[in-house]
Amino acid sequence: MDTRAHALGIVAELKAVLLEVDPHEVEELVGAVLGAEKVFFVGVGRVFLALQFLAKRMAHLGIDAQVVGSVTEKPISQADLLIVGSGSGESRVPIAVAEMAKGRGATVALITSAPSSTLRGIADLVVVVPCPTRIDPLQGVHSVQPMTNLFDQALHLLGDAITMRIMELNHIRGQDLWKLHANLE
Repeated sequence: MDTRAHALGIVAELKAVLLEVDPHEVEELVGAVLGAEKVFFVGVGRVFLALQFLAKRMAHLGIDAQVVGSVTEKPISQADLLIVGSGSGESRVPIAVAEMAKGRGATVALITSAPSSTLRGIADLVVVVPCPTRIDPLQGVHSVQPMTNLFDQALHLLGDAITMRIMELNHIRGQDLWKLHANLE
């Protein structure tokens, strides 16, 4: 098989997963983002990288986006939202951060593949992205990709779809985003 065939297989998996995401769960998350003063993001590994893409997109929308662990991270409060990404829902650092956020009165949103997990028990709202997890490789849409690549990729694309939904709701045009784009490049 050549790389084009692999790419088409990946795209097919992504389409299958994203079509299974409940739009009501996503709308609830969008509403929480729009209702928050600040939006924080936490995950580990590749999931954290995908969440950083979303944090950057949110910043372009004028949303006060905070990446947990950043040197410029602000304090979280009860007016804020923490978005946790964890395919398995069992990653220790996100669990600890979610518990701290809840203790400070913040809303916790979880994007996950796990039908039940420690993080799901902590979260106020959940978006399920049905992919294999490290704990259950047979969970969700079947993937021929290694490890949990499908979740990482779907999270990135779901983040872009969420960004577009916020743009739609707030009547933001694509060219408007350049006003908040970094200019020291």
